[in-house]
Amino acid sequence: MSASTFQYLSKYAWERVMGWIRRKHRKITWKELRRGFCGGEWWPTDGQSYLLDPGQMRVIRYRYRGTKIPTPWTAAN
Repeated sequence: MSASTFQYLSKYAWERVMGWIRRKHRKITWKELRRGFCGGEWWPTDGQSYLLDPGQMRVIRYRYRGTKIPTPWTAAN
């Protein structure tokens, strides 16, 4: 669930930033846009800094911890 949410945020951020660049530079082609603003790739970067890609975030789920999980109830003898 969280991985799909991060992918959605990644897509949304990409669409917003690339749309902003396209509106700012109306006469530029997609090829020129990728070379100038994405370093030849598809994700916006300027060589030194880059737009955070939420889709690349690592998702760590809880592993079974057995008796290590504290319980608020006392053990019934």
